[in-house]
Amino acid sequence: MTYDAILLTSFGGPEGPDEVMPYLERVTAGRGVPRERLEEVSHHYLALGGVSPINEQNRALLAAMRERFPERGIDLPIYWGNRNSAPFFADVVKEMYDNGHRRVLAWVTSAYSSYSGCRQYRENLYQALADNDLVGKMVIDKVRHYFDHPGFLQPVIEDLEDKLQAMVKDGLDYSEIDVMFATHSIPDAMGETSGPPALRETFEKPGGAYEAQHLAAAEIVMNKVHSDLGVSSVSWQLVYQSRSGSPQIPWLEPDVNDAIRDIHASGKKGVIVVPIGFVSDHVEVIWDLDNEAQETASELGMYFARVTTPGSSLAFTDGIADLILERVNGAAAQALSPLGPWPSQCVAGCCPNLRRELKVIAEASAE
Repeated sequence: MTYDAILLTSFGGPEGPDEVMPYLERVTAGRGVPRERLEEVSHHYLALGGVSPINEQNRALLAAMRERFPERGIDLPIYWGNRNSAPFFADVVKEMYDNGHRRVLAWVTSAYSSYSGCRQYRENLYQALADNDLVGKMVIDKVRHYFDHPGFLQPVIEDLEDKLQAMVKDGLDYSEIDVMFATHSIPDAMGETSGPPALRETFEKPGGAYEAQHLAAAEIVMNKVHSDLGVSSVSWQLVYQSRSGSPQIPWLEPDVNDAIRDIHASGKKGVIVVPIGFVSDHVEVIWDLDNEAQETASELGMYFARVTTPGSSLAFTDGIADLILERVNGAAAQALSPLGPWPSQCVAGCCPNLRRELKVIAEASAE
C-alpha cells in the first residue's frame, strides 16, 4: 500500500495545572465517572506540577522515529496527534491535508485490543476527518496491534533481568520474588467484547482478547528471562491498575495493590512490577506504580522495583519501523506468540462501542 505520511497517534495529557480538569473531563465524558474520582485523579497530576510526562515522551519518540526511519528506508513525513490534548487530531488531520497528504498510516501508542485502546482511536480519527470535511478525500489506515512484537518486548526483558539480578544481589532468592505484569484495568464488558467477533468465544471471560494478549506478552517475557538467567522459580501474574469508572461497574481484577498484599501474605519478600500495558512512563505508571504500589510494598517491608517501559529506545523505534514496513512494502510480520501476528485491519464489530455505534476509519469486512 502506498502512503504519503505517518501519524504518531496518542492519548495526550495536560501540560499545566489549568489544563488538568478540562483534560480529565474530556477523557471521561459520558462514562459516569464520579466527580470526586476526577478530583482525586487531578491531585495525581497536580503533584507532578500539572504536567503529564506523556507529551514530552511522545516528542522524544517522534524525534527518534524521524531520525531512525530514513535509515530503515522509510522516507515519509511523521506527524503527531492526540485524542485528548493538543495537538488534537482534528488540527493535525487538517495540517496533513493542507500539506498535500492523502493516504496516512497511523501508529497508535496502544499495543492491545480494546475499545479504548483501538476502536475509540478509529472513531476519533474518523471524526477528525468529518470535522474537516475530509471524509472520502483523505484515507487514514492503522497499524496492527503489536503486543507480541520483539521490538516492544526486548527493552522490557532486558530491564526485568537487571531488576531481578539486583534484587538477588540484595539477598533475595529468585523464589522469593514475584513479577507482576501491570496494565490498565477496563470494564469487564469491554474485556469480554475485545477482539474480532469470530474469535471472541475462544478467549477466557471477562478478560477476552485484551487479557489474552497481555498474558501472551508476559509469557514471552518470562520464558526469555528464565532462559537467559538459567532459573525457573520466578513466579509471575497479570494485575490491573488505574480503575476510573463507576464503582457499580465490574472492572478487571486483581488490583496491583491487592495483589502485593496477597503475595506478602504468602511469604514473598520482593515484587517487581512490569508496566506491560504501557509504552511509556506516563502518569498511570509514575503515580499508580512508582508511588502507590511502591508505598504498599514499603508498608509491608517488601523489596520493590519497577521495570522501564519501551519509551523511545532503539529497539522499540525499530519495532515501530518494522510495523510500518509491513504496510508500506509488505515486509514479513514479526510476532512471538501463537496469537500473532494480529490482523492488519480491524473487522466490523471488533472491540465495539457498547454505548452507541460510531463511524470509524480502517475497518475490514467481518467476512
